Formats: sequence, structure tokens, C-alpha cells
Amino acid sequence: MSAFAFGVFERPGERPRVGARAGESVLDLAAALGDEVFAEPALNAFMAQGRARWTAVREQVAELLDGGRGAERWLLPLAGVRLRLPFQVADYVDFYASEHHARNLGRILRPGAEELAPNWRHLPVGYHGRAGTVAVSGTPVRRPCGQYLDDAGRPVFGPTRRLDVEAEVGMVVGVPSEPGRPVAVDAIREHVFGVVLVNDWSARDIQAWESRPLGPFLGKSFATSISAWVVPLDDLEKAMVTPPAQDPEPLPYLRGRADWALELTLQVRLNGHVVSRPPFAGMYWTPAQQLAHMTSNGAGLRTGDLYASGTVSGPARDQRGSLIELSWNGTEPLELPDGSTRTFLEDGDSVTITASVPGVGNELGEVTGTVRPASCPAR
Repeated sequence: MSAFAFGVFERPGERPRVGARAGESVLDLAAALGDEVFAEPALNAFMAQGRARWTAVREQVAELLDGGRGAERWLLPLAGVRLRLPFQVADYVDFYASEHHARNLGRILRPGAEELAPNWRHLPVGYHGRAGTVAVSGTPVRRPCGQYLDDAGRPVFGPTRRLDVEAEVGMVVGVPSEPGRPVAVDAIREHVFGVVLVNDWSARDIQAWESRPLGPFLGKSFATSISAWVVPLDDLEKAMVTPPAQDPEPLPYLRGRADWALELTLQVRLNGHVVSRPPFAGMYWTPAQQLAHMTSNGAGLRTGDLYASGTVSGPARDQRGSLIELSWNGTEPLELPDGSTRTFLEDGDSVTITASVPGVGNELGEVTGTVRPASCPAR
């Protein structure tokens, strides 16, 4: 079966509706399948129908596109449509699942101390973000304002001086779960519809000052960009591999199949220049374990829930998924091929994240954003 992704598009004078990407075209699903669920301006209603329905639609679309049944009349040029946020985000959780990223941040922020917190190898660490700040790829990102410490160690308010990127992979929940009933590791396919790319923009100076003692807040909740296309989890079957060994062995509720890791290679481009290729297969905690953990207290899932992996980083410098790592907290400027350097993002910078998938190709689309100047209130 051909692989394709689902998204929401609109044309001038027409209502937004669901489409399936086919190369450089979009298949108008409402027209092609005659189903009003695809006339909705978001994927939520379709995603809530469950895996059997997802599979049936994928088979219908594959037959249309591969079987020569005149699908051309429902195909629209991708360049002629505007892409919208593909689903209504119900909730947003961001994890911290890369051991390389966590160790790097430990060395940067706590030199001479233990690199990993005592709980890190025992549970998938995460925090709640702000669902209303999730935006579709291409949406400009306004430099946030906030409180941080100046060079003299005094609290000040102003535009962040340390705007960063975080290259991540996100999971989109389709089928909700009943509150009070945790979701098992191996039940991920029954709940997660598909995968998006994520850039969880971060203001490192604001984050560092406010995260004492609680976790990220304003420094991490001003903008989260996601790709416009959601790739069904079933289309990534060939990319599922065994994750790194976990030591100590996780508690029973975090144990399951061994092949829930995804062999994706992300690519981060800054102003058109490739600066990093983070490997997703090396993430310590898998998406299935993250799902099990975030429902282990009985919290129910909702259609449209988004949970992201946290920054994807590998062992080499060119595999780090954030500028705080690539420039080692600003002490080792990143040199770009055009002769410019960066420690953190400047106004006007554009960041694009893509992903390649073995056996599928670059089917996760891209997530891109350009930094706009701050617009701070009175200080």
C-alpha cells in the first residue's frame, strides 16, 4: 500500500477540509470518498473513528491513487492550496526522552554535578505545554518577552536573548481513553493515529530563571510548530526498530514490545544550511512508553492530544537537535557555510526540520518557522 499523509487544506472562497497528500498534489477526500467527515476543518472527527476506520480509508485512498480509477478529478495542486493546522489540539505534553540531550543539558547547566536527575532512567520525564500555542508549519514565530537574569545577575524584563529550537517528533492521539483506565504500552496502535514533526521553540534565559523549582512555563509555551501533514502510524511499520537498552529495567507498566522505536533521521536547516541530523531511533524512552506513563495515573486521553518526544539528539555534535547544544550554551558559536555564526536565533532567521524514513522517503513533510521581532509590553 502506498504511504500518504493526512492534512487540512483550503482554497480561496472555499471552506477548509481534509485531504490526503499524494506527491505534489492533494486528494480532496470529501469529494473523492463522498464522506462528510472529511468536510470538517480538522482531522479530529475522522481520527476519533478508530483504527479499523483508519485502515479502511487508507485502503480506499490507495486504491484510488494506485488503481487508475480516475482520481485525477479530485487531485488539486499542492501549490494552489493553503495548509491549515491539521487537527484541533486538545492537550499538549512535551517529554525529555533523549539521553544525549539530557546529559548535554546536565553538563551545560550543572557542570561538575550528576548529568542525569535521579529519576531520569526510571520514568519518561515530561511537562504540560499550552495547547493554544501550537501552530502549523509556516506560521511566523514572534520573539517572546519575559523575565530573566541580565549579565549582572539582576532580574529584568524584555525580549529573550536566547531563542532556541528543539527538533522533535510528535504523536497525535485519535481514540480517547476512559479516565481511570491506564493505557498499556502495547496499546499505542489503538490510540495514536499518526506522527508529526515538531519544533518546540524555547527561550532559554526565561526558562532558566523561572524553572526554580518548577519546570518550564513561559519560556516554553509561546510557540510550538508542527508539520501540516500527519503520517499514519501504520505507514511507519518499516521504520520500527528496537530501542536502546534500558538500565535499570523499567517498572512493569513501562514494559512491552521491544520494537516501538522509530528509525527516523531528522534534518535541521537554519537559513537553508543543514546544521544537524538528529537520529530519532536512539531516544531512550519510546512513544509507547510515554503514552503508558502519561496515562498511568488514570488521566484519560482525548482526540487531538499531542505529545512530543523532547529534543532529539545523538552522540555527535552534528546530531544535536538544539542550539544550546550546538553552540554549547553560546560558548562555541555555530559556523554557517555563508560565513555567519550563531549562538542562538536572531530576528529573521528561518528554521526548517524535515525527516527521512527508511523505505518510505521524506514523507513526514516539514515544519518551518521564521523569527519575527519581539513586541514587549511596558517593562
